[in-house]
Amino acid sequence: MAQRDEEATGWIGWIYFASMMMLIIGGLQIISGLLGIFRHGFFVVGTHGLVVWNYTAWGWIELIIGILLIIIGLSVISGSTWARVLASIIVVINAIGNLAFLPAYPIWSIIALIIDGFVLYALTVHGREVREDY
Repeated sequence: MAQRDEEATGWIGWIYFASMMMLIIGGLQIISGLLGIFRHGFFVVGTHGLVVWNYTAWGWIELIIGILLIIIGLSVISGSTWARVLASIIVVINAIGNLAFLPAYPIWSIIALIIDGFVLYALTVHGREVREDY
C-alpha cells in the first residue's frame, strides 16, 4: 500500500457526525413522511399558508428524502466521492424542504436547518479525510 500525502486528522470525526446526523434526520423524515401520508389531520396549519400544496404528496417527498438520507448516510463513511456529492445534494434538498415547512413547525424546521448546515460543512470541508482503508 502506497503512502498518501494527506493523513487523517482529528477532524475526521466531523464525517462520522455527518453520517450519524444523516441517519437520524433520515429516520425523522421517514416518520414525518408517514404522518403526512396516513394522518392528514396531524399538521395544525392549513395548506393555504404553506408552500406545501398537498400533505399526502409532501409525505411521499419526505419519505423518499428520508430513505435517501439513510442510504447515503451509510455510504458516506466509506469515503467515496460519489457518496459525498450525493449527500451534499440530498442535504441541500432537505434544507429547502425544511424552509418550505417552516410555517407549520418552525422550531423543528430551524433545528433541522442548523443540522443540515453542520452536515453540509462536514461533507464539503472534511470529507476527503475518510478513506476506505481506515
